[in-house]
Amino acid sequence: MSDEIWQRNEVESPCVKICVVHPNARICIGCFRSVEEITQWSRMSHAERARIMDELPNRKGQVAQRRGGRAARLKRS
Repeated sequence: MSDEIWQRNEVESPCVKICVVHPNARICIGCFRSVEEITQWSRMSHAERARIMDELPNRKGQVAQRRGGRAARLKRS
């Protein structure tokens, strides 16, 4: 009898549980996937997931970081 645990060889989800879609870029500000990619993730092939994972670092620049919101605006007054 083997003590090995069966595991699937899959690309893990890049989700970091910050699920907010940027209104202009239309990508999640947490994982940088599009809404379509998020909803289709479980049905994608290993190759499709790997391709998306390779693209994610380049998408970070599409999401403008906020500069402090209301508190920052009040300081400028």
